Amino acid sequence: LLNNAGVKGSAQQGLNDMDAESWLAAFNTNTIAPFMLSSMLLKNLKLADRPRIISVSSYMGSISRPGTGLYAYRSSKAALNKVMQVMANELLAEGVIACPVHPGWVRTDMGGSDADLSVEQSVEGLIAVIDKLSMAQSGRFWNWDGEELPW
Repeated sequence: LLNNAGVKGSAQQGLNDMDAESWLAAFNTNTIAPFMLSSMLLKNLKLADRPRIISVSSYMGSISRPGTGLYAYRSSKAALNKVMQVMANELLAEGVIACPVHPGWVRTDMGGSDADLSVEQSVEGLIAVIDKLSMAQSGRFWNWDGEELPW
């Protein structure tokens, strides 16, 4: 299962102009929806040979990475990372891998035209990373190029 929906939120994400409704919408899409979908599909997912729940997150959600602005996006992706870590611990005994992944800075509507990676580069890298994941690597945060990222 690859959870890949995401929203950045409104332009009003500063300390003095936060749009609370947009913040809630970001949490609904970026954090709650991947959890709910994973939960609803878990029974069927367990029938797979190598069940995996992968959620596309962002390095912008890493607690150890400093940054400013984009509160809704950063906090909802940080929450998604924690959700995936907890899910991985809960599903360990059942043999289900669960990880968040960072796709890199990708040339999309969200990433913009100055981003480092094409969609194809990001996807090829993510497929390689996801395909190689083992149970010992479950619950960790992975970059598109296979590097483990800090929480």
